[in-house]
Amino acid sequence: MKELLRSTDPTTIAFASALLGGEGIDCFQMDVNMSILEGGIGIFPRRLMVRSDVHDEALLVMRDNDIDLGY
Repeated sequence: MKELLRSTDPTTIAFASALLGGEGIDCFQMDVNMSILEGGIGIFPRRLMVRSDVHDEALLVMRDNDIDLGY
């Protein structure tokens, strides 16, 4: 798996996941449970991961929709 997106905004992660799902690209959110440790203030970024073989295709989806990748 490769990191596609890093963001502290949960709406960006949700939107990106929906876009990828619409294109048939599976993704996985990492660091979701960090909100328990941070108290919900949003200082730790969440990461959206995709399979290595579809990473380039997923990048195109993000760029076509003007989503900041966070790195």
